[in-house]
Amino acid sequence: MALVNVKINNIPVQVEEGTTILEAARIAGIKIPTLCYLKGVNEIGACRVCVCEVKGARSLVAACVYPVNEGMEVFTNTKTVRESRKATVELLLSNHNQDCLSCVRNNNCELQRLSLELGCSSHKYEGVKSESFVDASTPYLIRDNSKCVLCRRCVAVCKEYQSVAVIGANSRGFDTHIACAFESPLGNTACVGCGQCIVACPVGALHEVEEIDKVAAAIADPSKRVIIAAAPSVRVGLGEEFGMPIGTNVEGKMVAAMRRLGFDDVFDVNFGADLTIMEEGAEFLARLKNGGTLPMITSCSPAWIKFCEHNFPDQLDHLSTCKSPQQMFGAVCKTYYAQKLGMDPKDLVVVSVMPCTAKKFEKGRANQNAAGVPDIDYAITTRELAKMIKEAGIIFEELPDEQFDAPLGIFSGAGVIFGVTGGVMEAALRNVYELVTGKEAPSLDFVEVRGTQGIKEATYDIGGVKVKVCVASGLANARKIMDAVREGKADYQFIEIMSCPGGCVNGGGQPIKSAFVRNNYDVKAMRAKSIYEQDKNMELRKSLANPAIQQLYSEFLGEPNGHKAHEILHTSYVPRSRF
Repeated sequence: MALVNVKINNIPVQVEEGTTILEAARIAGIKIPTLCYLKGVNEIGACRVCVCEVKGARSLVAACVYPVNEGMEVFTNTKTVRESRKATVELLLSNHNQDCLSCVRNNNCELQRLSLELGCSSHKYEGVKSESFVDASTPYLIRDNSKCVLCRRCVAVCKEYQSVAVIGANSRGFDTHIACAFESPLGNTACVGCGQCIVACPVGALHEVEEIDKVAAAIADPSKRVIIAAAPSVRVGLGEEFGMPIGTNVEGKMVAAMRRLGFDDVFDVNFGADLTIMEEGAEFLARLKNGGTLPMITSCSPAWIKFCEHNFPDQLDHLSTCKSPQQMFGAVCKTYYAQKLGMDPKDLVVVSVMPCTAKKFEKGRANQNAAGVPDIDYAITTRELAKMIKEAGIIFEELPDEQFDAPLGIFSGAGVIFGVTGGVMEAALRNVYELVTGKEAPSLDFVEVRGTQGIKEATYDIGGVKVKVCVASGLANARKIMDAVREGKADYQFIEIMSCPGGCVNGGGQPIKSAFVRNNYDVKAMRAKSIYEQDKNMELRKSLANPAIQQLYSEFLGEPNGHKAHEILHTSYVPRSRF
């Protein structure tokens, strides 16, 4: 592509033709503030916070969508520009619920930061505020429109990332607001609960339904034994809530913090991931051998499952019947572990820490009660765990590294990589190869299914059988794959789908990064790198090599994909309306 020469605040810069002023300024070391802009997702130039002066132009231009051309001169910090940005933000504040001190996004709010940086008055423009409402119709998400700034970032990710598109701008002018069609409650739509709208929101208009008060009450109840376990990607996200670099693995400190919060057992959902691979691998081999429905598709991501039920109800037979790692872990706690303790399952409280808001919905699904009580009692996000740690006065950064408890805290590298797109597939291949051939794969690194691309394909020779696999992340990509499956054009035997782009490391329950960080850094890749580093350095890297898993089968479950395992670890799905 041709290069053009421009000047940004009199600084010469050479960039590719078609580059926006926003991107050119960043190359010049200049940050232009934005609010509605999310690179590759929401590029609409609507909020006007990023306006700049261009020599020769009649009016200010939106830097996020205005392309540079040869010889262009741009000014990002003139008096006119600063006054325009300040007035824009002050007008937003005039219609904004400024209950900042108790807001979930206090100190991590892009509007708050802009107001400070631009020297705005919070009461410059007084007057009537738009009528607003709170939608709390789901078990996982709350929308408070009194805090909405109409940036439409949530609308864009719901449509572009996830192809769900259940929210949009309703009404016009002063009455414009974000809601579902016909003002339907979110809980009555085909929303899948992925939470990508939450992490895209620049303010506190969207947040998860918190369960931390219920968890604290359970800990305080002497009649309950309270177990906590975290998903693989939580350990590479949690540290960000305490100022650590993106992707820092804080597993040891996380364990120490959980103990100091008062939990009786500190386990790891990685154990459940290893167990999922044992069941899923056995199920896949059984389908190959017995002529079962192929391609088989993974069932670990609850938002993906709900998406499939809404949009592809005629394809549910392709889904693995395995419960997710969260639900398998809870089921084992309430059956096997309760039996070992000699306790009634109703006296065990199992808390999962997830990068995912859809887990709050999943725990309430049918057939998720292996012991006659819910497999999982409470599912909290990475953000909720961080909030509990801060409220307890625990100095997270100064904690020593501690180890998980046994036996349900023992896991392999295969369980760890469940947190990234391609990880479930790679973990399964490590097991399947050995089960079919009787020997370990030449390499445990199936690099073809790694990376943050939306769709990946690979073919492997497993004992003389060519197995073609596909990995997709982001539900817009899942829709493409499922359209091919429905049309009979998907030449695969095994498909992994994760609802969030990049996998669970980029889940809707993970620490929220500002648009500036998201636009300039590949957060999901940085977190994924830490996941793969942990796997690489582990002695145990295959689920079938996990001694605690082997003990579980020999003492309790019998064989993988057997009768008892099916009763406890497998589930079913239901067709749902698209509307």
